[in-house]
Amino acid sequence: MCEYCGCQALETIDELAQEHEPVVTLISRVRDARRDGAIARMAELAREITSVLGPHTQVEEHGLFPPMAAEFPEQIAALEAEHRRIESVLGEADGPFLTDPGWPVRLIEALDLLREHILKEQDGVFPAALATLDPDDWEVVEKARAEAGSGLPRPGA
Repeated sequence: MCEYCGCQALETIDELAQEHEPVVTLISRVRDARRDGAIARMAELAREITSVLGPHTQVEEHGLFPPMAAEFPEQIAALEAEHRRIESVLGEADGPFLTDPGWPVRLIEALDLLREHILKEQDGVFPAALATLDPDDWEVVEKARAEAGSGLPRPGA
């Protein structure tokens, strides 16, 4: 992932970026499962992605995005709309996905969007946050992280 602007020197941004890494790996595994026709495996992996994205999204939407919305209102609104679309399809992994022949296609489309979304965050949001947020804003982001926890697996878990 990106390391060109120095934004990952901030622990909060670094953790958000680190959460992208297992998601990208899981997206690849979902593609493999789709190729193999393993719909139940796709759903299992979708639930794993959700477990990483839950805290990640909470930190963004309750900490990082609000102070950025004043300067980048359209971009932040678009990112939040993408969150909702991706969450909606991932959430179907807990439903009757095995009987819906369209779900695997919707999931792959949502994961394509997620991959693009990750790149927008890495290459746009995180560097912009470094330039835009003030110390008080970063305290709010840290508070959001403390409340959300981490989406990364704990060692030994």
